[in-house]
Amino acid sequence: MSRPARTPVALFVFNRPEPTRAVFERIAGARPPVLLIVADGPRAERVGEDERCGAARAIVDRVDWPCEVLKDFSPTNLGCRRRMSSGIDWVFGQVPQAVLLEDDCVPEPTFFGFADEMVERFAGNDRVMMVAGNNPLAPWKSSRSSYHFSHCTSIWGWATWRRAWAAYDVDMKAWTDPAARQRMATTLGEELYQRRVPIYDKTHRGLIDTWDFQWNFARFIRGGLTVVPSVNLVSNIGFGAGATHTHKATHPWANQPTAPMEFPLRHPQAVNADREFDRAFTYAAA
Repeated sequence: MSRPARTPVALFVFNRPEPTRAVFERIAGARPPVLLIVADGPRAERVGEDERCGAARAIVDRVDWPCEVLKDFSPTNLGCRRRMSSGIDWVFGQVPQAVLLEDDCVPEPTFFGFADEMVERFAGNDRVMMVAGNNPLAPWKSSRSSYHFSHCTSIWGWATWRRAWAAYDVDMKAWTDPAARQRMATTLGEELYQRRVPIYDKTHRGLIDTWDFQWNFARFIRGGLTVVPSVNLVSNIGFGAGATHTHKATHPWANQPTAPMEFPLRHPQAVNADREFDRAFTYAAA
């Protein structure tokens, strides 16, 4: 049996019991010492959604290892933006660092060990604000090192610290500050910055029910780095009709295969962003 996870794990669930079961099984295999469950409530106008939400919540009651279980269940539907942002706020009100998994992000078993090492290694490095699990461009320079650093990355399975999440603002108030916008442009370069302006403007205006662009923005304006594994450690299985945003089941990033991380880890020589990855990720995500 692999070594149990050391970092608390937060699982975000809603109305999809089948993918929830797949993610929970991987978490159970890792046996984290703390499991935090965040659940959104059913939409009153959706027939049968209360039963599906109940079924998803029931799955996470099957903890059979020594574990502190904490729950933040909403009785009403908050939506993606409010539920995810408030849920992560709650998580970091409970623990100083955590692995965060949504109900459709299935981790490869070695993701937990990788996250443990990265969370511990960079806990005191304020430049590093996130550890990613998903790498849609993998394998990426895997012969050089086990991971690299990026400004641009996916939130499909990730980890961070309370000290980094403290920079988050769901309303993106700094978007109206020219100095903050300039810091984002400096971080990304003008070309990659301009590609993001339209969707970030819509996010700031509340036209997109999401939470993750705000997290990207918080990192961008601080020059924050993300640890990205050189192999893909998390697969998003939630593309399709039941998804909130990832509707296209044929998307090239849907159900991507994972590969195990090899230990001991091979560390990069410097803590600097891989600009080639930033550019490739930005254009692949478009």
